[in-house]
Amino acid sequence: MDATPVWLRERRTGVGRPAERSRTEVTVAAIALADREGLAAVSMRRVAAELGTGAASLYRYVDSRDDLLDLMTDEVAAGYQLPAPGGPWLPQLLEVCRQGRSLMLRHGWLPELVLTRSALGPHGTDLLEHVLAVLAGHPADAGRKLEAFGVMSTLTAALALNELSGGSGARQRQGAYLAHVVAAGRHAHLTAALTGGPLVPAPLFDDTLSRVLVGLLGE
Repeated sequence: MDATPVWLRERRTGVGRPAERSRTEVTVAAIALADREGLAAVSMRRVAAELGTGAASLYRYVDSRDDLLDLMTDEVAAGYQLPAPGGPWLPQLLEVCRQGRSLMLRHGWLPELVLTRSALGPHGTDLLEHVLAVLAGHPADAGRKLEAFGVMSTLTAALALNELSGGSGARQRQGAYLAHVVAAGRHAHLTAALTGGPLVPAPLFDDTLSRVLVGLLGE
C-alpha cells in the first residue's frame, strides 16, 4: 500500500483520454451517499454509480476506498467559517469545537472517521493553522498546542457520536439495566452514586471542552 498521502499523489489519466471528473466531484458524491445511507454504503462501485460511471474509472482519481474516506473527512473540514484570530484563546477554541460539532451532526458518519482514522489534508491543515494562530501568544510549548488540537478533534467527535447514538430508546434500555444492577446489590459504589441523591445533569458541550482545554493548557 502506498504510504504517500492521497493529496500528494498524481491523479491517473488514461492515455489519450481527457479527465471526465475531478477528485472533488468524486469526493462530494461519496459524501452525499454517506449522508443518505451511512458510511458502510460507501464503496468504489456505489460512488461510481452515483456519478453514472463504472467503478474502474474511479481508480483514475483515488487508489482505494481508504483514500476516499480521507478525502471525505478533509472535504467536510472546508465547512469551517472561522473569524480571524484575536482576543482570549478559550472562546476561540470553543468556537472551533462548536463548528466541528455542527459539521459532525450534519454528517453523522464523520465522528467515526475522526476517531478511527485521523486524516490531515489541505482543509484540516488550515484548521490546525488557525488553532495554532489562536494560541500564538500562549506560553504552552508547541507540543502541548498540537496535543490540544488533537484533544479538541477527538473529544468533539466523541461527544457528537454520543449525541447521535443516544436516543431515548438507548437511554431507556440503559436505565432499565442500571435499575437491575442496583436491585442485585453487587455494585456498592455504583448503587451509592445512583441512589445518593438527585443526579446533576451531564455538563454541556462547552463546559466539558472548557474544563479539558483549561486543564491541558492552563488559564
